[in-house]
Amino acid sequence: MKAADKSERVAGIREIAEALGTSIGTVDRALHDRVGVSPKTRARVLRMAEQLGYKPNIAARSLKLNRKMRIAAVLPREIASFFDPLRAGIRAAAEEALGLQVTLDFYEHPRLGTGDLELLEKVGNNEYEGLLFTPGRPRELAPTIRSLAEKGIAMLCVASDAPNSERIASVTVDAYASGAMAAELLSLKLQLPSRVTMITGELAIFDHAEKLRGFASTLAMLAPHLTLQPVVESHDSPEDAYRQTLALLKSKARPDALYLSTANSLPVFRALDEQKMLGRVQVIATDLFHELVPLLESGKVLATLYQRPFAQGKIAFETLLGHLLAKDKPVKSQRLAPHIIFRSNLSLFTSRLADVPVHRTW
Repeated sequence: MKAADKSERVAGIREIAEALGTSIGTVDRALHDRVGVSPKTRARVLRMAEQLGYKPNIAARSLKLNRKMRIAAVLPREIASFFDPLRAGIRAAAEEALGLQVTLDFYEHPRLGTGDLELLEKVGNNEYEGLLFTPGRPRELAPTIRSLAEKGIAMLCVASDAPNSERIASVTVDAYASGAMAAELLSLKLQLPSRVTMITGELAIFDHAEKLRGFASTLAMLAPHLTLQPVVESHDSPEDAYRQTLALLKSKARPDALYLSTANSLPVFRALDEQKMLGRVQVIATDLFHELVPLLESGKVLATLYQRPFAQGKIAFETLLGHLLAKDKPVKSQRLAPHIIFRSNLSLFTSRLADVPVHRTW
């Protein structure tokens, strides 16, 4: 009789913890919706609680595990070598949301700062609980962000930020540090007086402006012998980047070094190649894609600053989901450390190219 009673006894917190190989405290926090537990861990605990017959059914009653959740991601189509891995990171995080019924929809606009405002307004009418987006011109987007937030949509920035808006948080690479690292590299590489040019997207975009701020201030502090020439804004357009780079290389102010602060670098490499300057002009690029690999291997590109798009996407989704599950818990913005890739450590990163598309060669 006692054995039968034991076998029929409903599992408790200790049994759940033993089954998962975690602590009793973690299980207790997850079951009672307390802080200090990630959405993924909480979902695992709730699932195991149901499997072991734990009562009451907190999975359904407390966290409403079976309720449907709708999230949208509004991202640029270009530059695909960055935004495709970022989307892959978002998808991976959504697939790991165990036990949650999450509908994830992707929307695309042409490029950063083009078409995002109209698309955000349209998507905002579809009753989403949360929305991930990469802000183009933050000042122009601020009223739309505020309007969507007032509808109860949690707005989270990824890959760039819209400070002083109603977004709940942002997940980005540390743009200032990226620019500063590029400047320090060039200060070590170029010992004689030289001209340096930064080719960026659009300086109205927060991420690009921060990279310029870090680049310019570090050059002034570490390399007064390097002259920073006027910034080239390509607006993340391949055509503009090629045309402006070609004109720059043919001018009397031809630079000795280039800092390409966006992944829109293929047209710049094309112009350098046509002018037989590839390998003669020192180049620091941004991010990693298939066409960049041989240029790093040959030394024609000094280094690239990897913005970890997959990690940005994954962390952004997890942060937004955590907020939706516990709206009373403060949400912190996160700035990831950029990784610097040289020829010497390139092999450590090439495996990440699985989610990066191959472009046409130039």
